[in-house]
Amino acid sequence: MDKKVLTIIPAKLGSTRLPRKNILPLRGRPLIEYTIKSATESGCCGEIMVSTESEEIADIAKQAGAKVPFMRSKDLARDPAGVADVCLDVLRQYERIGKFFDILIILLPTTPFRTPNDIRNALDIFKKNKAKFLMSVSEFGHNPFWALKRLKQKSLIMEPCFPDFINLKRHELPNTYRANGAITIVDIPSFLENRTYYGRPLFTYTMPWNRSVDIDTLEDFLFAEFLLERGIFDEQDS
Repeated sequence: MDKKVLTIIPAKLGSTRLPRKNILPLRGRPLIEYTIKSATESGCCGEIMVSTESEEIADIAKQAGAKVPFMRSKDLARDPAGVADVCLDVLRQYERIGKFFDILIILLPTTPFRTPNDIRNALDIFKKNKAKFLMSVSEFGHNPFWALKRLKQKSLIMEPCFPDFINLKRHELPNTYRANGAITIVDIPSFLENRTYYGRPLFTYTMPWNRSVDIDTLEDFLFAEFLLERGIFDEQDS
């Protein structure tokens, strides 16, 4: 029997570093629309819903083809509430109306360049490995094993965070990756039990840097516009 899939796109209106970032017009389209489009065109996302406290975002999401069956509470639209808290609440809301799912896909609207193929490929890895937790990742541009830390606040003196690695050459360092926020997939019973999507074992789906842009600041947004304008990749790739 095919498992039932729910896709949540969490999109609050407020943002500390870049106000209204989830609906900023990226080359004429609200940022969230890119994520809804890739989810819809993937053909594997099941029920696609947007969790938001904003009527404005809800209207944009519905016009783009997503569902907004209920609004997010104000408490879950501000710190310290995180994405996991929001998703747990969404699952409870669905349970109250008698709807249950087996697999949860979480797509952040701030990573607009994931493709439908990325979603399909990540879900394929998840299913083939009978995984409970999977995240999309991309390789660090600068290896964190070379990181330095200050000895005390505002000190000019620093020391290596990882002294055993500081003198190694790049090819001698372990490859390191970061979760890029583009795709998270969890087995819902395991997610409800652990209350986190960083469960173990954590399977991964690796994405290239250009499809892993995560927009959190104005500089990130301008960089995303630059990539689109220069045709660094085909945003319509499916």
